[in-house]
Amino acid sequence: MNAGSSLPPSPAWEDLVTAALLGTDRRTPPGTAPGRSAPSALLDAAAAETVRRRAGLRPGPAAPRPRPAPEDPRPPLPAAAARRLALLLADRPGTAQGGRRGTSPDLIELLPQWLASVNDRGFAAPPESLPALLDAARARTDLRPAALRFAGPRALWLARLNPDWRFALRASPGSGMALPGPEETLRVEQLWQKGLFAERVSLLAAIRSRDPDAARELLKATWPTERAEDRLMFLDSLRTGLGPRDEPFLEQALADRSRNVRATAAELLSALPQSALAARMAVRAGACVAVDHTLDTPTLLVEAPHECDAAMERDGVSPKPPSGRGERSWWLGQLVEAAPLAGWPARLGGRTPEQIVALPVADDWLGELHAAWCRAAVRQRDADWARALLGPPSAPGAGGPGAVSLAERAKLLGTLGAAERAEWVAGFIAAHGLSEAFQLLGICAVPWAAPLGGAVVDALNIARDAGSYPWSFSGVMGLAERCLDPSEAARLDALLAVPDEPEDASPGAGGYWAEAFQRLCRTLRLRAAMTAELEVRASAPCGAQ
Repeated sequence: MNAGSSLPPSPAWEDLVTAALLGTDRRTPPGTAPGRSAPSALLDAAAAETVRRRAGLRPGPAAPRPRPAPEDPRPPLPAAAARRLALLLADRPGTAQGGRRGTSPDLIELLPQWLASVNDRGFAAPPESLPALLDAARARTDLRPAALRFAGPRALWLARLNPDWRFALRASPGSGMALPGPEETLRVEQLWQKGLFAERVSLLAAIRSRDPDAARELLKATWPTERAEDRLMFLDSLRTGLGPRDEPFLEQALADRSRNVRATAAELLSALPQSALAARMAVRAGACVAVDHTLDTPTLLVEAPHECDAAMERDGVSPKPPSGRGERSWWLGQLVEAAPLAGWPARLGGRTPEQIVALPVADDWLGELHAAWCRAAVRQRDADWARALLGPPSAPGAGGPGAVSLAERAKLLGTLGAAERAEWVAGFIAAHGLSEAFQLLGICAVPWAAPLGGAVVDALNIARDAGSYPWSFSGVMGLAERCLDPSEAARLDALLAVPDEPEDASPGAGGYWAEAFQRLCRTLRLRAAMTAELEVRASAPCGAQ
C-alpha cells in the first residue's frame, strides 16, 4: 500500500451505503434485524466501519516547510498609521436605515486614497495586515494595483499558499521575479524569447520606459512570429515614449494581416504630427473642408468623401460605419480626427483655432466636424484646440459646439494642466451649478484646488438653501469627501446645523443636508489626521507599544 492511500472499499461498507441510499425499510443492513431499530443499527455499523477504515491509513510523509517569506526592505509603517490601516480594512459597507448614511465617514471609500499616500511615502505593509489587505483587493479590483504595491513581495509569497489570492500572481508578471536590468542583455533575451506572455509584456513596458529604441528593436526581432492578439498588446506598449523614430516600424505595421493591429498602428502614427500618415490624412481632410467667402459671413463648407479606397483603409480608415451612422460622415470623422490640428490654420485662411471653431458650418456638418476636432485634440494633446472647443465655462451649453457631451468635455479638459482644469470646472459650476458637474469633477486633480473646492462648497450651500432635493447631490457629496482639501473643513462649520426648510422643500431635506455636511466635515478632518499619521516616522516597528 502506498503511503497516504486508503483501504479499498470493503463489501460491508458498500452494503451500508446501499442500505442508506435505499432506506432501511427496503434494504436491511447486513447483520441487522429488520424493524424500528434498523436505522440506529445502520448508523452504529457505519461509525464502526469508518473507524476501521481510518485506522487502515498509513501516515503520509510530512510536506516540506515553505521557504521563508522574502524581506521587505522598506521602512515600517508608523504605529498610528498601522492602527488606522486595521480600521480601514475592518470597515464593511452597509446599507443605512432609510438609505441615509448618517454622519460617520465611509472608511472603505478612503482606503484607495490612503493606499496612494502610503505608497508615495514608500512604507512597507505590516505583516499582520497582509491577509485582510489581500482580501480587500480580491473584492475590489480597483484597489489591486495600489494594494499589491503596498503589500510588497510578501503578498506574492502568501498568494502562492492560498488559491483565493492567486489574482496577485496574475497581476504581477513574473510572480515577483525582478525584471532584468539594462545591462543584463542575456537575461533580457531569454525572458523575451521564452517567458510567459505577461512576463514579456511587463519586460517590454519596462524597457520602453527607459529606452524606447531598445524596446522597439526587441519587438521587431520577433514581430513576424507573434500571434495577432499578442502583436496588438505589444504594439500598444509603444504609446509610452512614442516618437518619430517609431514611424518606420509603425508604417510597416499598417500592412499587418490583423485589422486591429493596422488600426492601432494608424492611430499611433496620427499622434505623430510630422509622420507621413499624418501628412496623407491632412491632404485628405483638407480636401473635405474649405472656407466659402461668397456668403455675407465666411462659412465652412464640407464635402465628405464619396468612397473609402484601399489607400484610406491601409491608413486606418474603417470602411464600415456603426449601425445608424452614414458612411460619408463616418469616413469624414476619421479623416479629420487623424489630420494634424496644426495644419488647419494655414488651410483655413490663417485663422486661430478659436476663430475656426467660431465659423458657421454649412449643411448641418457642424456637429460631425467639431466632434472630430474634439477627438483630434485629445489624441494629439493639443491644449490650444481643446480650449477653443471647450469655450468659456460660462457659455450657454458650457462650451463650444464641438463639446457635444460631458464625456467629450471631460476628455478635452484632460489635455489642460491641473490648475487650468480646476479653474475651468470652478467657472462651470459657478455658472451652471452642480447638476452636470459630476463627470467633470472626476477628472480634476486631488485634492481640489482652492477655487474649485470653494465653488463646490458654495454650490452645495446654495442647493441646500434653495430646498433642493438633497439625495440628487449625494454623488457630489461623496466626491467632496474624498477630493476636497482637508483645510476646507473650517469653512463647513457654519453649515452643520439643521436649516429652516422652505415650504416647497423636500420633507426632511434640512436634516439630510445637516447630516451630509457633518459627515463631510468629519471626513475631511479624518483625512487630515490620516495624513499626519503618515508623516510621523516611528523609531520602532509599527507593532511596538
